[in-house]
Amino acid sequence: MTLDDELDLIVGRRDRNDMQPTIDALLPLHAAHPEDARVLYEVGGAYDTAGQEDLARGFYEKALAAGLEGDLLRRCYLQYGSTLRNLGEYGTSLEVFGTARATFPGSPALGVFEAITLHAAGRPDAAVAALLELVVAHLDTPDVERYTQAIRGNAAHLRRLGEAAGHRP
Repeated sequence: MTLDDELDLIVGRRDRNDMQPTIDALLPLHAAHPEDARVLYEVGGAYDTAGQEDLARGFYEKALAAGLEGDLLRRCYLQYGSTLRNLGEYGTSLEVFGTARATFPGSPALGVFEAITLHAAGRPDAAVAALLELVVAHLDTPDVERYTQAIRGNAAHLRRLGEAAGHRP
């Protein structure tokens, strides 16, 4: 069984309401593969799901430094940015989401979680504007298409309100 197979098995069996068995299963893999980017990411994710963001943060940072790629990188950015938000580090969280969205511009989930951080940081106008822009960019329905200009106009207006209140774009 490969390391990825072991990780898939452990993660597939996790119980989000009781993450300790998952953490206990991942720690020996971490001991055996302390520099493996995916192992670091999965351990961080397990601690994060268990509500131990302070521990998750370090694992996410090491996973990013170890060279995550593809969808795992996208997921790590999202979870790391959310962890930073939960720790009250809004500016750093927004920096992570900025990097993530530049790397994965087609990911609406990154935009949603960035908007949650904007709201938590006391920037509700920017948060709603970001969500409106996501609706226009990713919700392809005749209903939305008909009002695209109006939705974009409202998003721009909300951004200006936030800027007038002293918030940067």
